[in-house]
Amino acid sequence: MLQSPSTLEDFKAAQLRLNLQSVDLTDAQFYKLCSDNPELRLELTAERELIIMSPTGSETGRRNSKINQWLANWSEQNGRGVCFDSSTGFTLPNGAKRSPDAAWVRREAWESLSREQQAEFAPLAPDFVIELRLPGDSLADLQAKMAEYIETGTLLGWLFDPFTRRAYVYRHGQATECIESPGPISGDPILPGFVFDPVEIW
Repeated sequence: MLQSPSTLEDFKAAQLRLNLQSVDLTDAQFYKLCSDNPELRLELTAERELIIMSPTGSETGRRNSKINQWLANWSEQNGRGVCFDSSTGFTLPNGAKRSPDAAWVRREAWESLSREQQAEFAPLAPDFVIELRLPGDSLADLQAKMAEYIETGTLLGWLFDPFTRRAYVYRHGQATECIESPGPISGDPILPGFVFDPVEIW
């Protein structure tokens, strides 16, 4: 169902959800669908629901860029893994095809994949993910998406809500932590030495 946007920025972030349970869409076909429509951001849930999202607005793009800048700088210095931006898709162990706003994967896990797997939607759950709430996004849907990451193998996840200035921290085997107006957040021990200050995206 298409959400009802109330502002121009909301319209840009609106989502269209289509049920594809009766459609036998292969991995190769989904990859081609994404390749043929680069102006759209597409995800496929484990329940075969296609989520179609338009490009983000400028302010959201600025926030995403800042998140990826911090993660990429740390990843380059750390050298133990590879990071990915919001245009990257992953095939989770439950079959869902998700595109977190930022992700990091241990180098040994990445290098265990074939070149063909790396070239498409890598079949793994990233070790670390970040999701940024957009105008028009359902917080409940994002929280369910974060829980899905953790359930399928992600070790650490951060969900940032710039509209309420809250950060939600997800850790494997632990309860979700909600932090009001957080200061710098540490990725230790999964990402040793990585610290991000959400004030950069408020």
